[in-house]
Amino acid sequence: MLTLLALDFPKSKKCKGRVRMEKRMDHRVINRDQEREIQYEEKKGIKRRLLDYVVITAAAFIYSVAISLFLAPNSLAPGGVSGVAIILNRVLKVPTGTWIFIINIPILTLGTWKFGWRFILSTMYCTLLTSLFTNVLSPVGAVTADPFLAAIAGGALMAVSLGLIMRSGATSGGTDIIVKLLRIKFPHLKTGFLFLVLDTAIVTASAFVFQNIDAALYAGVVVIINSTLLDVVLYGRDSAKMMFIISDNYRSIAARMLEEMDIGVTYISGSGAYSGRDKEVIMCVMKKQRSHMAEEIIREEDPDAFMIVTSATEIYGEGYKNIFSPKL
Repeated sequence: MLTLLALDFPKSKKCKGRVRMEKRMDHRVINRDQEREIQYEEKKGIKRRLLDYVVITAAAFIYSVAISLFLAPNSLAPGGVSGVAIILNRVLKVPTGTWIFIINIPILTLGTWKFGWRFILSTMYCTLLTSLFTNVLSPVGAVTADPFLAAIAGGALMAVSLGLIMRSGATSGGTDIIVKLLRIKFPHLKTGFLFLVLDTAIVTASAFVFQNIDAALYAGVVVIINSTLLDVVLYGRDSAKMMFIISDNYRSIAARMLEEMDIGVTYISGSGAYSGRDKEVIMCVMKKQRSHMAEEIIREEDPDAFMIVTSATEIYGEGYKNIFSPKL
Protein backbone atom coordinates (compact mmCIF):
# COMPACT_ATOMS: atom_id res chain seq x y z
CA MET A 1 0.00 0.00 0.00
CA LEU A 2 2.85 2.35 0.89
CA THR A 3 4.51 1.53 -2.42
CA LEU A 4 1.39 2.46 -4.38
CA LEU A 5 1.16 5.79 -2.61
CA ALA A 6 4.81 6.51 -3.34
CA LEU A 7 4.28 5.76 -7.00
CA ASP A 8 1.10 7.81 -7.31
CA PHE A 9 2.41 10.93 -5.57
CA PRO A 10 4.82 12.10 -8.29
CA LYS A 11 2.13 11.55 -10.92
CA SER A 12 -0.33 13.78 -9.07
CA LYS A 13 2.36 16.49 -8.79
CA LYS A 14 2.99 16.20 -12.52
CA CYS A 15 -0.74 16.48 -13.17
CA LYS A 16 -1.04 19.62 -11.06
CA GLY A 17 2.01 21.10 -12.75
CA ARG A 18 0.51 20.38 -16.17
CA VAL A 19 -2.78 22.03 -15.20
CA ARG A 20 -0.95 25.12 -13.93
CA MET A 21 1.11 25.25 -17.13
CA GLU A 22 -2.03 24.95 -19.30
CA LYS A 23 -3.70 27.77 -17.32
CA ARG A 24 -0.64 30.00 -17.85
CA MET A 25 -0.73 29.19 -21.57
CA ASP A 26 -4.45 30.07 -21.70
CA HIS A 27 -3.68 33.41 -20.02
CA ARG A 28 -0.98 34.12 -22.60
CA VAL A 29 -3.37 33.29 -25.46
CA ILE A 30 -6.01 35.67 -24.05
CA ASN A 31 -3.39 38.42 -23.58
CA ARG A 32 -2.23 37.96 -27.18
CA ASP A 33 -5.83 38.25 -28.39
CA GLN A 34 -6.22 41.52 -26.46
CA GLU A 35 -2.95 42.87 -27.87
CA ARG A 36 -4.09 42.02 -31.41
CA GLU A 37 -7.39 43.81 -30.88
CA ILE A 38 -5.58 46.92 -29.63
CA GLN A 39 -3.11 46.81 -32.56
CA TYR A 40 -5.97 46.39 -35.02
CA GLU A 41 -7.83 49.41 -33.57
CA GLU A 42 -4.69 51.58 -33.58
CA LYS A 43 -4.07 50.87 -37.27
CA LYS A 44 -7.46 52.25 -38.32
CA GLY A 45 -7.47 55.59 -40.14
CA ILE A 46 -9.80 58.51 -39.41
CA LYS A 47 -12.19 57.64 -42.26
CA ARG A 48 -12.45 54.05 -41.10
CA ARG A 49 -13.12 55.13 -37.52
CA LEU A 50 -15.84 57.56 -38.64
CA LEU A 51 -17.44 54.82 -40.73
CA ASP A 52 -17.34 52.49 -37.72
CA TYR A 53 -19.20 55.03 -35.60
CA VAL A 54 -21.82 55.54 -38.32
CA VAL A 55 -22.39 51.76 -38.41
CA ILE A 56 -22.49 51.59 -34.59
CA THR A 57 -25.12 54.36 -34.55
CA ALA A 58 -27.33 52.49 -37.02
CA ALA A 59 -26.81 49.20 -35.19
CA ALA A 60 -27.68 50.77 -31.81
CA PHE A 61 -30.96 52.01 -33.31
CA ILE A 62 -31.78 48.54 -34.70
CA TYR A 63 -30.97 46.98 -31.32
CA SER A 64 -33.26 49.48 -29.59
CA VAL A 65 -36.07 48.69 -32.03
CA ALA A 66 -35.76 45.01 -31.09
CA ILE A 67 -35.95 45.83 -27.37
CA SER A 68 -38.58 48.59 -27.38
CA LEU A 69 -40.98 47.42 -30.09
CA PHE A 70 -40.79 43.62 -29.89
CA LEU A 71 -39.25 42.17 -26.71
CA ALA A 72 -39.97 44.46 -23.76
CA PRO A 73 -43.69 45.05 -24.56
CA ASN A 74 -44.19 41.26 -24.72
CA SER A 75 -42.30 40.60 -21.46
CA LEU A 76 -39.47 38.75 -23.23
CA ALA A 77 -36.15 39.06 -21.35
CA PRO A 78 -33.60 37.37 -23.63
CA GLY A 79 -30.53 37.37 -21.41
CA GLY A 80 -27.77 39.95 -21.19
CA VAL A 81 -28.02 43.42 -19.65
CA SER A 82 -31.06 44.15 -21.81
CA GLY A 83 -32.88 41.18 -20.28
CA VAL A 84 -32.02 42.33 -16.76
CA ALA A 85 -33.17 45.87 -17.66
CA ILE A 86 -36.53 44.55 -18.93
CA ILE A 87 -37.04 42.59 -15.68
CA LEU A 88 -36.12 45.59 -13.49
CA ASN A 89 -38.41 47.82 -15.53
CA ARG A 90 -41.36 45.59 -14.60
CA VAL A 91 -40.38 45.54 -10.91
CA LEU A 92 -39.31 49.16 -10.29
CA LYS A 93 -41.02 50.99 -13.19
CA VAL A 94 -37.81 52.78 -14.25
CA PRO A 95 -37.46 53.02 -18.09
CA THR A 96 -35.65 50.08 -19.70
CA GLY A 97 -33.11 52.31 -21.47
CA THR A 98 -32.22 53.99 -18.18
CA TRP A 99 -31.60 50.60 -16.57
CA ILE A 100 -29.36 49.58 -19.50
CA PHE A 101 -27.25 52.69 -18.87
CA ILE A 102 -27.17 52.28 -15.06
CA ILE A 103 -26.21 48.59 -15.13
CA ASN A 104 -23.45 49.25 -17.66
CA ILE A 105 -21.76 51.99 -15.59
CA PRO A 106 -19.88 49.63 -13.20
CA ILE A 107 -19.27 47.11 -15.99
CA LEU A 108 -17.75 49.75 -18.29
CA THR A 109 -15.68 51.10 -15.41
CA LEU A 110 -14.25 47.63 -14.82
CA GLY A 111 -13.68 47.21 -18.56
CA THR A 112 -11.83 50.52 -18.80
CA TRP A 113 -9.60 49.56 -15.87
CA LYS A 114 -8.84 46.13 -17.33
CA PHE A 115 -8.68 46.76 -21.09
CA GLY A 116 -7.97 50.49 -21.41
CA TRP A 117 -10.13 53.41 -22.55
CA ARG A 118 -9.38 52.94 -26.27
CA PHE A 119 -10.96 49.50 -26.28
CA ILE A 120 -14.01 50.65 -24.29
CA LEU A 121 -14.63 54.06 -25.94
CA SER A 122 -16.71 52.73 -28.85
CA THR A 123 -18.59 50.44 -26.44
CA MET A 124 -19.43 53.44 -24.22
CA TYR A 125 -20.76 55.26 -27.28
CA CYS A 126 -22.86 52.24 -28.29
CA THR A 127 -24.26 51.81 -24.76
CA LEU A 128 -25.22 55.48 -24.49
CA LEU A 129 -27.04 55.43 -27.85
CA THR A 130 -28.80 52.16 -27.07
CA SER A 131 -30.08 53.57 -23.78
CA LEU A 132 -31.25 56.79 -25.45
CA PHE A 133 -32.95 55.12 -28.44
CA THR A 134 -34.63 52.53 -26.20
CA ASN A 135 -36.24 55.23 -24.05
CA VAL A 136 -37.27 57.27 -27.10
CA LEU A 137 -38.91 54.29 -28.82
CA SER A 138 -40.57 52.74 -25.74
CA PRO A 139 -43.73 54.94 -25.87
CA VAL A 140 -44.49 53.54 -29.36
CA GLY A 141 -45.44 50.19 -27.82
CA ALA A 142 -45.56 46.68 -29.26
CA VAL A 143 -45.57 46.24 -33.03
CA THR A 144 -47.10 42.78 -32.57
CA ALA A 145 -48.90 41.18 -29.63
CA ASP A 146 -47.95 37.67 -30.77
CA PRO A 147 -45.03 36.62 -28.52
CA PHE A 148 -43.74 34.06 -31.04
CA LEU A 149 -43.56 36.64 -33.85
CA ALA A 150 -42.01 39.10 -31.41
CA ALA A 151 -39.38 36.50 -30.45
CA ILE A 152 -38.47 35.81 -34.08
CA ALA A 153 -38.34 39.47 -35.13
CA GLY A 154 -36.63 40.62 -31.94
CA GLY A 155 -34.01 37.85 -32.06
CA ALA A 156 -33.26 38.51 -35.74
CA LEU A 157 -32.91 42.28 -35.24
CA MET A 158 -30.67 41.76 -32.22
CA ALA A 159 -28.41 39.41 -34.21
CA VAL A 160 -28.06 41.87 -37.11
CA SER A 161 -27.32 44.79 -34.78
CA LEU A 162 -24.84 42.87 -32.62
CA GLY A 163 -23.06 41.56 -35.72
CA LEU A 164 -22.66 45.10 -37.10
CA ILE A 165 -21.45 46.37 -33.71
CA MET A 166 -18.84 43.61 -33.38
CA ARG A 167 -17.66 44.07 -36.95
CA SER A 168 -17.06 47.73 -36.11
CA GLY A 169 -14.74 46.80 -33.26
CA ALA A 170 -17.19 47.54 -30.42
CA THR A 171 -19.46 45.52 -28.15
CA SER A 172 -22.89 46.19 -26.73
CA GLY A 173 -21.34 46.31 -23.25
CA GLY A 174 -22.86 44.32 -20.42
CA THR A 175 -22.29 40.57 -20.54
CA ASP A 176 -19.77 40.88 -23.40
CA ILE A 177 -17.36 42.61 -21.02
CA ILE A 178 -18.30 40.36 -18.10
CA VAL A 179 -17.47 37.28 -20.18
CA LYS A 180 -14.11 38.80 -21.22
CA LEU A 181 -13.29 39.44 -17.56
CA LEU A 182 -14.38 35.93 -16.51
CA ARG A 183 -12.24 34.43 -19.28
CA ILE A 184 -9.18 36.15 -17.80
CA LYS A 185 -9.96 34.76 -14.34
CA PHE A 186 -11.11 31.33 -15.58
CA PRO A 187 -9.39 30.77 -18.97
CA HIS A 188 -10.38 27.08 -19.05
CA LEU A 189 -14.07 28.06 -19.41
CA LYS A 190 -15.27 28.57 -22.98
CA THR A 191 -16.87 31.85 -24.07
CA GLY A 192 -20.00 30.16 -25.41
CA PHE A 193 -20.49 28.29 -22.14
CA LEU A 194 -20.23 31.51 -20.08
CA PHE A 195 -22.78 33.28 -22.28
CA LEU A 196 -25.10 30.27 -22.02
CA VAL A 197 -24.90 30.25 -18.20
CA LEU A 198 -25.58 34.00 -17.91
CA ASP A 199 -28.43 34.00 -20.43
CA THR A 200 -30.04 30.92 -18.87
CA ALA A 201 -29.95 32.51 -15.43
CA ILE A 202 -31.61 35.70 -16.70
CA VAL A 203 -34.26 33.86 -18.72
CA THR A 204 -35.05 31.67 -15.70
CA ALA A 205 -35.35 34.75 -13.47
CA SER A 206 -37.81 36.28 -15.93
CA ALA A 207 -40.14 33.28 -15.49
CA PHE A 208 -40.41 34.02 -11.76
CA VAL A 209 -40.69 37.81 -12.10
CA PHE A 210 -43.32 37.73 -14.83
CA GLN A 211 -44.90 34.57 -13.38
CA ASN A 212 -45.23 33.31 -16.93
CA ILE A 213 -43.34 30.23 -18.06
CA ASP A 214 -44.44 30.80 -21.67
CA ALA A 215 -42.72 34.20 -21.73
CA ALA A 216 -39.50 32.59 -20.47
CA LEU A 217 -39.68 29.89 -23.14
CA TYR A 218 -40.21 32.50 -25.85
CA ALA A 219 -37.23 34.42 -24.42
CA GLY A 220 -35.23 31.20 -24.85
CA VAL A 221 -36.29 31.18 -28.51
CA VAL A 222 -34.91 34.72 -28.83
CA VAL A 223 -31.56 33.57 -27.40
CA ILE A 224 -31.37 30.66 -29.88
CA ILE A 225 -32.33 32.79 -32.90
CA ASN A 226 -29.92 35.52 -31.85
CA SER A 227 -26.94 33.20 -31.40
CA THR A 228 -27.62 31.30 -34.64
CA LEU A 229 -28.09 34.36 -36.84
CA LEU A 230 -25.20 36.20 -35.19
CA ASP A 231 -22.79 33.55 -36.50
CA VAL A 232 -24.26 34.04 -39.99
CA VAL A 233 -23.83 37.84 -39.78
CA LEU A 234 -20.26 37.56 -38.49
CA TYR A 235 -18.93 34.66 -40.54
CA GLY A 236 -21.46 34.07 -43.33
CA ARG A 237 -23.11 30.83 -44.35
CA ASP A 238 -20.34 29.81 -46.76
CA SER A 239 -18.09 28.00 -44.30
CA ALA A 240 -15.01 26.56 -45.94
CA LYS A 241 -14.16 22.94 -46.66
CA MET A 242 -10.83 21.31 -45.88
CA MET A 243 -9.70 18.30 -47.90
CA PHE A 244 -7.04 15.65 -47.34
CA ILE A 245 -6.36 13.68 -50.53
CA ILE A 246 -4.20 10.55 -50.81
CA SER A 247 -3.51 9.57 -54.41
CA ASP A 248 -0.71 8.22 -56.59
CA ASN A 249 -1.60 11.00 -59.03
CA TYR A 250 -1.14 13.75 -56.45
CA ARG A 251 0.99 15.91 -58.75
CA SER A 252 -1.63 16.16 -61.50
CA ILE A 253 -4.43 16.73 -58.96
CA ALA A 254 -2.46 19.52 -57.25
CA ALA A 255 -1.50 21.11 -60.57
CA ARG A 256 -5.14 21.27 -61.73
CA MET A 257 -6.29 22.69 -58.38
CA LEU A 258 -3.65 25.41 -58.58
CA GLU A 259 -4.46 26.28 -62.19
CA GLU A 260 -8.23 25.78 -62.46
CA MET A 261 -9.34 26.69 -58.94
CA ASP A 262 -6.59 29.14 -57.96
CA ILE A 263 -6.37 27.82 -54.39
CA GLY A 264 -3.42 27.03 -52.19
CA VAL A 265 -2.27 23.39 -52.00
CA THR A 266 0.10 21.89 -49.43
CA TYR A 267 1.93 18.56 -49.53
CA ILE A 268 2.17 16.65 -46.24
CA SER A 269 4.64 13.76 -46.19
CA GLY A 270 3.20 10.50 -44.89
CA SER A 271 3.64 6.75 -45.11
CA GLY A 272 1.26 3.83 -45.21
CA ALA A 273 1.25 1.86 -41.96
CA TYR A 274 0.47 -1.41 -43.78
CA SER A 275 2.45 -0.98 -47.03
CA GLY A 276 5.29 1.09 -45.57
CA ARG A 277 5.29 3.19 -48.77
CA ASP A 278 5.99 6.92 -48.59
CA LYS A 279 3.10 9.08 -49.81
CA GLU A 280 2.42 12.78 -50.36
CA VAL A 281 -0.91 13.85 -48.87
CA ILE A 282 -2.60 16.89 -50.40
CA MET A 283 -4.13 19.33 -47.93
CA CYS A 284 -6.19 22.25 -49.22
CA VAL A 285 -8.94 24.64 -48.09
CA MET A 286 -11.61 26.20 -50.30
CA LYS A 287 -14.95 27.95 -50.14
CA LYS A 288 -17.85 25.58 -49.66
CA GLN A 289 -19.38 26.49 -53.02
CA ARG A 290 -16.22 25.41 -54.87
CA SER A 291 -15.74 22.03 -53.21
CA HIS A 292 -17.61 20.25 -56.02
CA MET A 293 -14.97 21.46 -58.49
CA ALA A 294 -12.22 19.82 -56.43
CA GLU A 295 -14.22 16.59 -56.19
CA GLU A 296 -14.67 16.59 -59.98
CA ILE A 297 -10.92 17.06 -60.55
CA ILE A 298 -10.09 14.19 -58.18
CA ARG A 299 -12.71 11.96 -59.80
CA GLU A 300 -11.21 12.61 -63.26
CA GLU A 301 -7.57 12.21 -62.22
CA ASP A 302 -7.87 9.26 -59.85
CA PRO A 303 -11.22 7.53 -59.19
CA ASP A 304 -9.50 5.38 -56.55
CA ALA A 305 -8.17 8.33 -54.52
CA PHE A 306 -8.77 8.36 -50.77
CA MET A 307 -10.30 11.67 -49.71
CA ILE A 308 -11.38 13.18 -46.38
CA VAL A 309 -13.63 16.27 -46.46
CA THR A 310 -14.36 18.26 -43.31
CA SER A 311 -15.71 21.71 -42.42
CA ALA A 312 -13.33 24.52 -41.51
CA THR A 313 -14.80 27.47 -39.62
CA GLU A 314 -11.72 29.39 -38.47
CA ILE A 315 -9.26 30.14 -41.32
CA TYR A 316 -6.65 32.89 -41.21
CA GLY A 317 -4.39 33.96 -44.05
CA GLU A 318 -4.52 35.15 -47.64
CA GLY A 319 -8.05 35.01 -49.03
CA TYR A 320 -9.59 34.55 -45.57
CA LYS A 321 -9.54 36.43 -42.26
CA ASN A 322 -6.61 38.59 -41.19
CA ILE A 323 -4.83 36.95 -38.26
CA PHE A 324 -4.30 40.39 -36.69
CA SER A 325 -7.99 41.34 -36.85
CA PRO A 326 -9.90 41.15 -33.55
CA LYS A 327 -11.46 37.79 -32.77
CA LEU A 328 -15.24 38.27 -32.84
